[in-house]
Amino acid sequence: MLIRKALPEDLPRIMEIFSYARAFMTAQGNPDQWAARQWPPEELIRQDIAEGKSYVCEEDGRVIGTFYYEEGEEIEPTYRTVYDGAWHQEGPYGVVHRIAGDGSRRGIGTFCLAWALDRSPHLRSDTHADNIPMQGLLKKLG
Repeated sequence: MLIRKALPEDLPRIMEIFSYARAFMTAQGNPDQWAARQWPPEELIRQDIAEGKSYVCEEDGRVIGTFYYEEGEEIEPTYRTVYDGAWHQEGPYGVVHRIAGDGSRRGIGTFCLAWALDRSPHLRSDTHADNIPMQGLLKKLG
């Protein structure tokens, strides 16, 4: 597998992956995070691609996963306040959002997060209270 920045021509495939992810999340008992709102909207993904913050995971030339990644300091306003815990350190960090795979292969999420951790050892991410698979992945990777 490899990670690269998403291109405008990847948009239809990315939206297919998000459609699959919404169905998967609903089947896993999490219908409210993305499915209820048809999240994420295509316009947001277009913006992510234009800003160079949308990435895809490829295997054998086929896009099988996607996620948002950004690095900086104070880039995610909702991370300024942490409840029931604290960040391990202050300063610049990487953020991963909207991570999704197409279900064709196990380990897509792990591969994408490992790529992000290679770029920013101080990585921040969050998920919905009902997204047990993502919570498990985040715990697994520490």
